Amino acid sequence: MSWSDASRVKTCIAMVTGLLLASAASAEERLPELPRLATVPDDTSVIGVSSGGYMATQLAVAWPERFKGVAVLAAGPWSCAQGGLGQALGQCMSLRRGSPDLDALSARLSDYQARDLVGDDDTLGELRVFIWHGEADSVVDPSLGLALAEQMTGWLTDPEGQLKVVESPGVGHGWPIEAGERIPPGQLAQCRSGGGTHILDCGMDIAGQALSWLHGTQEPPAEAPSAQLLRFDQAPFDARGLADSGYVLIPDDCKAGGCSLTLALHGCGMTEEQIDEAFVRYSGLNEWAVANRRVVLYPQASSSLGNPQGCWDWWGFAESTWQLDPLHDTRQGTQVKALMAMIERLEEAPEE
Repeated sequence: MSWSDASRVKTCIAMVTGLLLASAASAEERLPELPRLATVPDDTSVIGVSSGGYMATQLAVAWPERFKGVAVLAAGPWSCAQGGLGQALGQCMSLRRGSPDLDALSARLSDYQARDLVGDDDTLGELRVFIWHGEADSVVDPSLGLALAEQMTGWLTDPEGQLKVVESPGVGHGWPIEAGERIPPGQLAQCRSGGGTHILDCGMDIAGQALSWLHGTQEPPAEAPSAQLLRFDQAPFDARGLADSGYVLIPDDCKAGGCSLTLALHGCGMTEEQIDEAFVRYSGLNEWAVANRRVVLYPQASSSLGNPQGCWDWWGFAESTWQLDPLHDTRQGTQVKALMAMIERLEEAPEE
């Protein structure tokens, strides 16, 4: 073998070795899949704040038979944006374009129902609904929360028994919590002004209020949580606007199955890439979940040029760019389908 041939062989060996090492490193870094936990399908709820609140309502209206209840914090009526960013900004956050036309949204719902794109009136009418809004919210006008309540009142079979509306004076835009000493001050935002992590230090346990309304009397939060907060790979649930990874809180006694499920949706500016794990650790949901045998799924959206704040798709950005009437707020919405697929995975029985 000539010197040049030997050199080529050595180069090839080095290249192959490098590829094998890179592959091994990639395998080590690969996140685990979302586990199958045999969660109970008839006790599932969804709770979201801001863009997550809008998405929570989209999910509940698209698949009301799959949810016992929906909790919406700091957001407005279902399908408010009607597929337009200008509408979202001018009528569903501020009121520069006036208040949402609930009659037009009702007609939109009827059209979707005729095409089997959302749930029917009877199933929609059985949902339990919790709505919260801070009266000092300068991001999403507080009147929009009341508009959502009016919309829901027209849909629910027994609004007095199924709908709870909470308005909090002096509270801004975000997710209010009762911080105590367990949360680092740097992870909190001021109750009135918000900003930062959007986790509001208000001395208010909104997670407990919402879960108690949606699911009935709850055991008090566990002081010493015994659970796993698992970061999982979201790639199998591919949809435009989803991050690479999400989180799921699994109480120790839920690993064998039989627990309930709550889907928790962050707001704009609250993703892992923006505030690290602040929302998934300090929402207040986890302590209630551990005490009440409840899995909490925290999927993650991602930021992009068209969605710099990492919002959930409540105005149609994740649909095909050529669609004049995106179906983001229906069963056909790409993010709706991805989130429902996550729920279905959790409902599957663990593999032997």
